[in-house]
Amino acid sequence: MSILQKYAHLLVNYCLEIQEGDKFYIQTTTLAEPLVKALYEEALKAGAYQIVPAMDFSSKGKIFFEHASEKQLQQEPFLRKQAMESFDAYLYIRAPFNLREDQNNDAEKVKKFQAATKGISDTYFKRTATRDLKRSLCQYPTEASAQAAGMSLDEYSEFVFNACNLYAEDPSAEWKKLSKKQQGIVDHLNDTQDVHYKGDGIDIKFNTKGRTWINSDGQTNMPSGEVYTSPVEDSVNGQIHFSYPGAYFGKDVEGVTLWVKDGYIEKWEARRGKDFLDEIFSMEGTRRFGEAAIGTNYNIQQMTNNILFDEKIGGTVHMAIGQSYLQCGGKNESSVHWDMITEMKNGGQIFADGELIYENGLFLI
Repeated sequence: MSILQKYAHLLVNYCLEIQEGDKFYIQTTTLAEPLVKALYEEALKAGAYQIVPAMDFSSKGKIFFEHASEKQLQQEPFLRKQAMESFDAYLYIRAPFNLREDQNNDAEKVKKFQAATKGISDTYFKRTATRDLKRSLCQYPTEASAQAAGMSLDEYSEFVFNACNLYAEDPSAEWKKLSKKQQGIVDHLNDTQDVHYKGDGIDIKFNTKGRTWINSDGQTNMPSGEVYTSPVEDSVNGQIHFSYPGAYFGKDVEGVTLWVKDGYIEKWEARRGKDFLDEIFSMEGTRRFGEAAIGTNYNIQQMTNNILFDEKIGGTVHMAIGQSYLQCGGKNESSVHWDMITEMKNGGQIFADGELIYENGLFLI
């Protein structure tokens, strides 16, 4: 079995649990055709009735936002709307041509299109919260992503496949082991309410009463390896510095520090990209947190400028501004969900109801 066949088998059978009769929607670019072919074969074997790949071409977004009229910006994408409303499984494969091609798109046009597609996003969040829509996000190695990670394509491919446990004899079994280990962690956290992150530039507290910690074990992201929740919106207090650089909509930021009072981000600084932060924090719902999480994938130990991998780095925590997770009980709404990451292996600590449960990048429970 080739590595892509193993990848497809893992995605179809473990991540998405495709069943006979399922309608399966795949969104990616034409660069991922080799993986899409393997997925098509594996999904047929699993009994899927409708397998629909939507494959974008290079510069599609750039062309759209340059030439779309007001009426075109207000149109909901029909196929995506149908998929989010009535399909059973959805896979998004990241396979970029150019990670920067959308960074100079007209911001006002982007906002108008986001407003027009809010209904689709709401449907997606509601259906994925109950797994009525089985979804997963994964990566297909491309030159653009390899360059962003500072690797050759061969090195980056090896990194991606290792992060997904594809070199194991039985990748699904490896993810089930991680799932069992993480379940003990979330069970403990779900019996507590007050959480405190402490570290270099970090002193932030939040409450999770009525919220749920989730075991992210590779079914909704591949790779995964994190536990996460949505904090009570007005309970977050303190300061957090994010030691890792980040990017959103193709714009880079670095050295971000946030000051929070009663859940509201009152002040922010950044060594790089503060103007973009100013723009983001002017958007609805972005000055509250939608997620707090802890990365547990120790196969990932380097920054790649790709949030799918970077937020899972074993020994880090991250918090996301904007949209909450309904499955966690979160209530904050926003068109933005931006994960920001910080190192914990340098003396970082996590307390739950006053008990030290995590230190220097490792759980103590």
